[in-house]
Amino acid sequence: GADMRTEISTAAAFVTRLLRAAGGVGEEQLRCFRECLQEAMREHYKHHWFPLVPSKGSGYRCIRINHKMDPLIGKAAGMIGLSHERLFQLLPSELTLWVDPFEVSYRIGEDGSICVLYESPQPGGKAAKQLESRTSCKEEWRIGRSSPSKSYNMMTVSS
Repeated sequence: GADMRTEISTAAAFVTRLLRAAGGVGEEQLRCFRECLQEAMREHYKHHWFPLVPSKGSGYRCIRINHKMDPLIGKAAGMIGLSHERLFQLLPSELTLWVDPFEVSYRIGEDGSICVLYESPQPGGKAAKQLESRTSCKEEWRIGRSSPSKSYNMMTVSS
């Protein structure tokens, strides 16, 4: 079956880092949060992971905080006794995390730039184009959307 461990652990570690940076959550709680989040994501993505068509299901796998708490993050936080109210204090109020085969990226703020957390070449693809600086954020998303539009909650990327 498709292995999504790296993508999921990258995404879960990222959210955990945000919580740690905010302070006030113990290491043991953070460790538990990360494991719970990974488990919730694995369960949620199980039938929605298409390595041959990485963008398929992207909206379904997208983790989002936008004045509503993402249910997967909320569920993991509940396991360590963090309320949604507390999460809103600790995490950015606008966060979008895309967990796709071969790439995990995020955006903080509705019109922030998109940063790539993890990227790997697709097996069987052409030699992966090496981007000069992997550490910098993508200024625009692949499809070149320059102005953020409000109707951006459905992320369907057509080929």
